[in-house]
Amino acid sequence: MEISREELLVLGTRIKNERELKGLSQTELANIIGKDQPSLNRVEKGRVNPSYLFLLEIAKGLNLPMWELIK
Repeated sequence: MEISREELLVLGTRIKNERELKGLSQTELANIIGKDQPSLNRVEKGRVNPSYLFLLEIAKGLNLPMWELIK
């Protein structure tokens, strides 16, 4: 099953909104989760389909349950 571009954009927007609600820049969140800022940017822009583990790291970095990101 392929994930559509629209679904990736919705996910990326949700991550961006949660990050901004926490007052974090992309660089700050990337540092918290041990990733680089360009990788996080690609997820937020819907350009990549992140792995389960990457989503889990993002959720933990935002102090949210993962289902909040993927609902």
